[in-house]
Amino acid sequence: MTITRARGNQKQWSSFARLRVLLLLLAVPLLLLLWAVFARQFAPKANTTATRFDAIIVLGTPADDDGNPTPTQLSRVTEAVQEYQRGVAPRLILTGGAAHNNFIEAEVMARIAQSQGIPASAILLEPNARDTMQNACYSTHIMRDHGWRSAEVISNQSHLPRAGLIFNALPIEWRTHAAPPLTPGASALESGAPPVEVFKTLHYLLWSRWAESCK
Repeated sequence: MTITRARGNQKQWSSFARLRVLLLLLAVPLLLLLWAVFARQFAPKANTTATRFDAIIVLGTPADDDGNPTPTQLSRVTEAVQEYQRGVAPRLILTGGAAHNNFIEAEVMARIAQSQGIPASAILLEPNARDTMQNACYSTHIMRDHGWRSAEVISNQSHLPRAGLIFNALPIEWRTHAAPPLTPGASALESGAPPVEVFKTLHYLLWSRWAESCK
């Protein structure tokens, strides 16, 4: 009788231990995702109160597979053009390589900017970046080479928290500026945190900021 009861207790504890391990395995990814969500919620939007800058950096996003501008590209560049016309900065740095297809994002964005009246002399291309970390690093290198120290960073609202975390580690003065969406129904999506951006933020927190630090 005693042996049977002991075996029963042992099975009970074994089941309890497995349950604890399972709960722990479920809790860890949940906590990591919450970390990313809170990091985005409290991400810096600027490290300066300046309203005039040396440059406007437009973060890249892919053209379509035929090389035509997407609504996201149009919204970012159009807002950058308007900021340029408001006198926020005297030049645009357009950053983005051929990360998702054969078309260099910076070149497609340059065509948009020039079609909207920006002179070629006010446009600098950064054609090699393949992600947001490289967008920030390579653009900062261009600024350093020209002796520029400050920038307004333009992208869409859902992208800017991650961009803010990245730029906050770089040696320039900066602020982010959201490009309004150009497509109907996009406002609701942009006001939140799309799952892909949460996961990309988590990837930055766990890996990119250490493994891909800007030299």
